[in-house]
Amino acid sequence: MVSQRINNLSESQTIAMAQKSRELKAKGIDVISLSLGEPDFNTPDFIKSAAIKAINENYNSYTPVSGYLELREAISKKFKRDNNLDYSPDQIVCSTGAKQSLANVVMSLVNPGDEVIVPAPYWVSYIEIIKLAEGIPVIIDAHIDADFKITPKQLNSAISTNTKMLIFSSPCNPTGSIYTKEELSALAQVIASKKDLYIISDEIYEHINFVGKHNSIAENSIIYDQVITVNGVSKAFAMTGWRLGYIGAPEWIAKACDKMQGQVTSGTNCITQRAAITAMKEDPSCTHAMRDAFKVRRDFILSCLEKMEGVKVNQPKGAFYVFPDISAFFGKNYMSYSIKNASDLCMYLLEEAKVAMVTGEAFGNKDCIRISYATSLGQLEKAMQRISEALKKLN
Repeated sequence: MVSQRINNLSESQTIAMAQKSRELKAKGIDVISLSLGEPDFNTPDFIKSAAIKAINENYNSYTPVSGYLELREAISKKFKRDNNLDYSPDQIVCSTGAKQSLANVVMSLVNPGDEVIVPAPYWVSYIEIIKLAEGIPVIIDAHIDADFKITPKQLNSAISTNTKMLIFSSPCNPTGSIYTKEELSALAQVIASKKDLYIISDEIYEHINFVGKHNSIAENSIIYDQVITVNGVSKAFAMTGWRLGYIGAPEWIAKACDKMQGQVTSGTNCITQRAAITAMKEDPSCTHAMRDAFKVRRDFILSCLEKMEGVKVNQPKGAFYVFPDISAFFGKNYMSYSIKNASDLCMYLLEEAKVAMVTGEAFGNKDCIRISYATSLGQLEKAMQRISEALKKLN
């Protein structure tokens, strides 16, 4: 039998829905997948060239656990350039994706019984990583009318003597919401009152921001030593399969993550690291073309959803998701389909409209579904037409 630890772990519903899409496509069924958070762009040529150069220069050996010094130096300069954050190379740990970075931090800091505050909607893996560390997730609900963002009052009410950590993302997966500089400052005031509370700030969508400069909560000096900033190359540089994430953190936390990683995976792929050095050194303007394309898609998706009776949307300010409230369809039916919740609606739309999306229940919100627009406008046009027609059949 498998361990109780694995029995307690839920399957990633984003990955599960993507798998169902692939299975249907393999049968020749024309399914449009809007389920995975993966840019449909190719990795930029200057990054690919750096990888090829590294292969030709025979980079093929084990790497330092925390990453090449040259890469950590490049990330250190990136933090200063883009985020006004001072992280020395000794405060940086590179991992096999930002997901491993998150897991390293949680496993390094959270003891059994520690409470970890998670604003909902949240990325699917936060809760499961906390469960693996035997921590206790404490959920703060943020609703669509509040742009899916928590308030300082909500945060303060959720903090107890057992609170060890807060995990949040901005720009957010699954909502695309972005905390403003003023909102982050207000949250920082609450956090500063509890010096043994640590914050994981997941900033993987940093460069997919439609409203201006990205803001990091660690810029608030009163909590700098309490923040672990997590980022990576997958979203901004279309490098999902390359697998490289990193943290900037107090040095003692970085050392703990190095120790943890040294017993699990050791250093990440040498070729990916050499390519990432080039990505980190490049001016962030190289990401703007992809960002601008995502904004066009967002605006198109919103224009379509706003015309669908029963669908409630806000305007996401970043990432490449919309998270509409579709609770108006609960209790409706069509032929053998009965819609009781968001999961039922997702399965109905997969089977009836041949469009794959992910239930909001996977992200801690039972009234919504997540739609990824990381695909072409042509595919989005077909998908929106199919969704509209399928929703009209429910009564």
